[in-house]
Formats: sequence, structure tokens, C-alpha cells
Amino acid sequence: MKTLVLDRLRKWQQKFLARAGYVIFNTRSNHCYARDGLFTFNNDGFREDPGFKAAYERGVKASAGFDPRIEWRIHVALWVARTASRIPGDFVECGVNAGFTSSAIMQRLNWCSIDKTFYWIDTFNGPVLTQYSQMEVKLGRRRVAEQAVAREAYVTNLDLVRANYAEWPNVEIVQGAVPDVLPALGIERVAFLHLDMNCAYPERAALEHFWHLLSPCAMVLLDDYAYYGNEYLAQAIDSAASSLGTEVLSLPTGQGLIVK
Repeated sequence: MKTLVLDRLRKWQQKFLARAGYVIFNTRSNHCYARDGLFTFNNDGFREDPGFKAAYERGVKASAGFDPRIEWRIHVALWVARTASRIPGDFVECGVNAGFTSSAIMQRLNWCSIDKTFYWIDTFNGPVLTQYSQMEVKLGRRRVAEQAVAREAYVTNLDLVRANYAEWPNVEIVQGAVPDVLPALGIERVAFLHLDMNCAYPERAALEHFWHLLSPCAMVLLDDYAYYGNEYLAQAIDSAASSLGTEVLSLPTGQGLIVK
């Protein structure tokens, strides 16, 4: 009797909430992925793949054991990187921090066997706060960055960064602000470009700088393009993409993708 009453109550609650525009998700269900702003009942079987698990665990290791629960985002990054590995050119990441994504990529691709250089570009001192536009300040994006700096969310120990990547050959750690450090890099061709700086100015500048260096079919992955609150960043990237004769595929993970 008690079970029947609870079942009827649950159904009534679902109907009531549905009329109000809400849907109930059981985030503990094995049939629902509910992390990193993504809620779906679609197949997430990739999480059980041994290669994916090893790559994701390597990302967690790079972050000193911290798991941000971004499996689907990393799944996308690994697919893009695997595709780009067959395209002429080097790999570039602007906005590295602890190196979660790049570490996962190199683990998955067995970077020791890849004849490419992976460039990691970051201030390794947190974001450049003066690069935020007035609109981003108004929208609270600089405040978010300031709060992250205050809680020491950004890696500032370059020795730790070097130690994290020491197991892989063909790597280049570049400390400095984008776009200031880009002209001196000497990169000839790019197959994979990952932008994760959470600020419109450097991300647009990086896209415009590297565009002519991208090989045909090269991949550009934007980590926070569709992230809620980053609308100004998305507008800046859309404007740059339009001027370059391309457009961005907006992904439900919050990422954006461009194929040249």
C-alpha cells in the first residue's frame, strides 16, 4: 500500500512540475548523463572504453587528483585530436592551466609515437585581467576569473607543469600572454588548435593568428564557446569566423568546433 501511494505521489509531482515547465532527472541513474551542464539519456558508452578511461585518468592526474567531471567534453576533445593526428601540422593549446585536456589527448594518442610537436601556451600566472572587455566586466566574467585566482584555481608553478609533461617528447611549453607571444613561435603548420582562455580578446586573436597556418581539414576546438555566460566570447568568435569565411558548430557540451 505504501509503495502504491508513493508511486502515485511521484506521478502527481511529475505532472505538476511538467505543467510548470520542469522535468525531473535522476542524476544517479545509469541511463542518464547529468554532468558539466549536459543532461541527456543518449548513449554514453564511451565512458567504459579502456582507452578513454586511461586518457581521462591521466587528465585527473595532471590536475593533482581533481576530477571536474567533464567526461563528454573530453570525449569530444579526444575525437577531434585523433582526427587531427592524421592531418599535417602541429598541435597547439592556448590556455593550458594544469593540462587536463592536453594530458588526456597525449595519453590517448600515445604521443611518443606521434611525429608532431604539441605547443602549450599559457601565462601560467592566471588570466590577464586587463584583456576583459567592458561588456565581459559587466556580465561578470572578469569577476569569475578574479574569484578563481583568489582560490588558487590556476597553476602558477611552471616546474610542476614541466614535470607533468616530462614523459612525452616533442613538447614545447610557452609562457606568456596571447597574442603577444604568438609571432615568435615559428610554427609552420597546425593540425589541431584548442582555445580555452575564457576571454574574448585572446581567443579571437589566436584564431585569427593561426587561421592561415591551419592545414586543410585542420580542427579548431573552443572549450567554452557555448558555455552559459560566455555569450560575448561566442559573438567575438562568430564575428572572426565570419570574416575568415567559416562558421562554428555549437556543441551541447559547451564547446565549439571549426573544421577548416
